[in-house]
Amino acid sequence: MKKSLIKSEYKTLIFVIRGKKVMVDADLAHLYEIPTKALKQQVKRNIDRFPEDFMFELTFREKLELVTNCDRLSQLKHSNINPIVFTEQGVAMLSSVLKSSKAVRINIEIIRAFVKYRALLSENEELRKEIQELDKKLNQAFQYLLEKLDELHQEKNEPLTPIGYKIKGK
Repeated sequence: MKKSLIKSEYKTLIFVIRGKKVMVDADLAHLYEIPTKALKQQVKRNIDRFPEDFMFELTFREKLELVTNCDRLSQLKHSNINPIVFTEQGVAMLSSVLKSSKAVRINIEIIRAFVKYRALLSENEELRKEIQELDKKLNQAFQYLLEKLDELHQEKNEPLTPIGYKIKGK
């Protein structure tokens, strides 16, 4: 991972695991420029500040899936310790546990990244709704056109009355 990330790149460190947006302990430790072990020690010393909706340990399967999907976390593949992930609230709580000014500055940027991520998701939800409404209108217009074509087709299939002379016997 790069020594320092551009602020907009913090969003690339956010993953969705168990339906929650989280950041991995190794990434956070790298950003705070401390060993992952030190970060985990501080969390364990203050475990009462980190309920399960703030932080949780990945299962072996979740760890493998994360490593498979993210090349920069390949060093976790051979670790016998499963990573801990932090939700937005957990990252905010880290600033009270890690008291350095660097930790506070990084936490502010990470919280901003979570906010941008959430905004992006809500924009996509609004766009999805608009597309669904447009799709519904197009389906109605298409159905109307099909009905009109069927009416025209039925008019053409009605038997025509012959015009002209009738030949006897036929």
